[in-house]
Amino acid sequence: MAHSAQKGRLIAVIGDEDTCTGFLLGGIGELNKKREPNFLVVNKNTPRHDIEEAFRGFLKRDDIAIVLINQTIAEEIRYAIDSHDQPIPAVIEIPSKDAPYDASKDSILRRAKGMFSAEDFR
Repeated sequence: MAHSAQKGRLIAVIGDEDTCTGFLLGGIGELNKKREPNFLVVNKNTPRHDIEEAFRGFLKRDDIAIVLINQTIAEEIRYAIDSHDQPIPAVIEIPSKDAPYDASKDSILRRAKGMFSAEDFR
């Protein structure tokens, strides 16, 4: 079954207020039948447990194809992100306005680099 071709798959966002607001203004905000949102706004007072719970909840939902997460927030639950090995939903780390993207921290990029040798690019 082609997962990405399924109709009605959503993007989920775990991010700071500015990131979530931007994506919500772009039209990604949805509630499922259980009235659960497809986003989590994280601030300095958000417990790590709540972030991890939202992340694992998004992974279990069959209506979500992509989980976008600010890289600074991903660092807080790196163990959970590194343990996710399924292609769908894809987990994509994105920068925030306060912190640039650091490719060396991105678990998906590290995993992809491990699949290729330097000779593959010659």
